[in-house]
Amino acid sequence: MANQGPRLKIVRRATLGIACVAAILGGPVLAHSAPARSAHTARAQAQSKSALTVPPFDATRAFDDLKRLTAFGPRTAGSPALAKTREWIERQLAAEGIKVDEDKFTASTPVGDIDMANLIVRVPGSSPNIVIVCGHYDTKRFDRFKFVGANDGGSSAAMLMELARAMAKRPMPYTLWFLWTDGEEAEREEWGGNDNDYGSRHLEERLASQGELNRVKAFILVDMIGDAKLDVRVDPGSTPWLTELEFGIAHQLGYDRYFLSNQQAAVGGDDYDPWLQAGVPSVDIIDFDYGPNPRSQPGDRDWNTYWHTAQDTVDHCSPQSLEIVGRVVLGMLQGLASSSHLR
Repeated sequence: MANQGPRLKIVRRATLGIACVAAILGGPVLAHSAPARSAHTARAQAQSKSALTVPPFDATRAFDDLKRLTAFGPRTAGSPALAKTREWIERQLAAEGIKVDEDKFTASTPVGDIDMANLIVRVPGSSPNIVIVCGHYDTKRFDRFKFVGANDGGSSAAMLMELARAMAKRPMPYTLWFLWTDGEEAEREEWGGNDNDYGSRHLEERLASQGELNRVKAFILVDMIGDAKLDVRVDPGSTPWLTELEFGIAHQLGYDRYFLSNQQAAVGGDDYDPWLQAGVPSVDIIDFDYGPNPRSQPGDRDWNTYWHTAQDTVDHCSPQSLEIVGRVVLGMLQGLASSSHLR
């Protein structure tokens, strides 16, 4: 997650659809105007009454991958450590017959031009329509301390590896992409302007220039989801119907204590930004309260205290959190298979 200093710029974003989330889950309606009840909402509510079965997610293996990624140390864009990380991810997936493509580019940054590379696993489906599941694998650049980014960079990269394993041989009615982005983090210590989301912005612009962007029907972002004290809150910047799907699936799977539908996260500025701005429905699944207290609030002394510090280490992450979020994403992918939004 890119460093944004005070990260409360979400106030400029609309929060439509949050009341629908509460309606699905039977929780309190937030203080926002409630849109009309849609057929999609009614279907989601009906589906929540039946059990949901998702493909297996190997949390132990995912956590082992997280530990191995963290062992590479700081993995800043353009660094030898990130190149080794990239090679390792490719080898691990290739060993299971999963092809990884490199999307190379050169980014112009405040510290000069940097060679970067996204990683993409493509799982063809019966439709050319694309669903992208994304997470970044770089870490923030800090000179004052050693930042290994177990949660912020490591957890999303490890989760995508396990999701790719789970879905590589389970083709969906749509084409599925798993995307590891490079250069999500800002090169300067403080976030600002275009000094962030380099890999995500590059791919969105490339698809747009090739006339392929209209094939992307949904963009699911995972970020900082390894937190041992997991609390995923509603992201007000996300597309409402995808937020409904996210929290509806979490409810079906019995994860209400980890997915807090009646609370909003103080987030904004992440790899989904270029896609949202281009009109692609997008959702950010993020635990932006990374610290000792899973119920702290923005402004509290213990709010998000591990984020972008030397304390972002493996011992503050857990395999259970990876499994919970991983299973929610797998459920969302199943839900999208019958979604009218992908037609």
